[in-house]
Amino acid sequence: MIRISELALSLEHTPEQLRDAVIKRLQIPADALLDMLVFKRSYDARKKNTEITFVYILHVTVKDETKVLARFADDQHVRPAPDTEYHPVGHAPAGLTERPLVVGFGPCGLFAALLLAQMGFKPIVLERGKEVRQRTKDTWALWRNKVLSPESNVQFGEGGAGLFSDGKLYSQIKDPKFYGRKVMQEFVRAGAPEEILYVSKPHIGTFRLTGVVSAMREEIKALGGEVRFEQKVTDLLLKDDQIEGVVLANGEVLHSRHVVMALGHSARDTFRMLHSREVFMEAKPFAIGFRIEHPQSLIDKARLGKYAGHDALGAADYKLVYHAKNGRAVYSFCMCPGGTVVAATSEPERVVTNGMSQYSRNERNANAGIVVGINPNEDFPGNPLGGIEFQEQLESRAYELGGKDYCAPGQLVGDFIRGKASTTLGDVEPSYKPGVLLGDLAPSLPEYAITAIREALPAFGKQIRGFDRPDAVLTGVETRTSSPVRITRDNDSLQSLNVRGLFPAGEGAGYAGGILSAGVDGVRIAEAVARSMLENASHQESRS
Repeated sequence: MIRISELALSLEHTPEQLRDAVIKRLQIPADALLDMLVFKRSYDARKKNTEITFVYILHVTVKDETKVLARFADDQHVRPAPDTEYHPVGHAPAGLTERPLVVGFGPCGLFAALLLAQMGFKPIVLERGKEVRQRTKDTWALWRNKVLSPESNVQFGEGGAGLFSDGKLYSQIKDPKFYGRKVMQEFVRAGAPEEILYVSKPHIGTFRLTGVVSAMREEIKALGGEVRFEQKVTDLLLKDDQIEGVVLANGEVLHSRHVVMALGHSARDTFRMLHSREVFMEAKPFAIGFRIEHPQSLIDKARLGKYAGHDALGAADYKLVYHAKNGRAVYSFCMCPGGTVVAATSEPERVVTNGMSQYSRNERNANAGIVVGINPNEDFPGNPLGGIEFQEQLESRAYELGGKDYCAPGQLVGDFIRGKASTTLGDVEPSYKPGVLLGDLAPSLPEYAITAIREALPAFGKQIRGFDRPDAVLTGVETRTSSPVRITRDNDSLQSLNVRGLFPAGEGAGYAGGILSAGVDGVRIAEAVARSMLENASHQESRS
């Protein structure tokens, strides 16, 4: 198979024109092209007011492949296609009685459990929250009625925090083994649109993702695994620095020498439990800031020019970075085209914001986090729990500034830059539910963050015209951009540095940031658990 890269065609091209372009590029007869797969499709918008083109990476099968490759030996855009198929590391031996435990059923736990089930290890999943459809009802209860369920919300429950987001499936992680493609293929098998396999910035959207996650859960069960909801892990069973199992909130004890800790970044009580049990962990950098909202039409026009609104392109996104004079990096985070700002708290009397889009991305506003990077010791105490305590302080303050009823504090961009409290909205209507209480956001974050964001917004306005328009809306606070801790693991075995058999995984452990990277980490962890269990089984067999 041959990989062709950087093949550009107009937005309106037909499938036949794509095929003709491949034939012309390889200089082969039409009947020599046997098969063609679109591996990736992006678009080049650098000439947004003259021409935007689709740019392809294709995998093609041709007659006399060796001769064709030899003819293009010096062409970096015509190369042998890499092997992107997934190859399991092994399968559970007959008679294996131990079952691995997977704590958490967000993207990482989902894929760790799925891969373990596919390899025959029959995992038991322990999820503190509820199944996806009941969880959705509980989440809407906060958004519509200001009723918070601490164990079933945007952060906790089947699908994890990624479920109530844009469903974005792209990442900048290095992925030499194409685990990301395995993640995508499993999503498609479970009902996600096939286009996520090849578009450059794929997304599913919350409502479609709920069905996909449910289908994947059913596959785990069909393969012999178990998925237990409302099962909160409150303690570990440890013996001589080896994990032996876990204790649940209801007092039940489950025994296993292989436990995956696929926590989300908001499992603060579990972090505290792990710290009390002296599991090695350390504070790590994260970011804090606000959500910003603009009309999606403004972003489309700025990014796509005359092609704004083109059906083939959809809603435009952006990515912005600015280095402020005080040394702080300000950047956009989790940009959601055509989406809404949502209440994302998991704890009483705290306010947290996040962004979400549906598959259609057809809501009026675009939103993104505008956040400032912060560091242990420099900005908050460097002990393992210092970042958690700092987040809690900011979220409690936001609850007070929002009126103490889960409304969020907000301010217009023009007023924020001038340091003036907002009293009335302009044309941009904030989408955050339960609601926004206008005022002054300056007290919600440390002074260095406010100063850096005030400086960054006009600079962003030079990159995207209208970004700093006076009536754009800021909503506070965004604090859970990533986990404030890292449950450090060995690079080879992927086990905890000081507890054998404990596999820290995913975003909460500090090893992922988003659905795709968390899913990829779940695949890696499943392989590590499988190798360990196979090795143990081999040792037991040799002793017998």
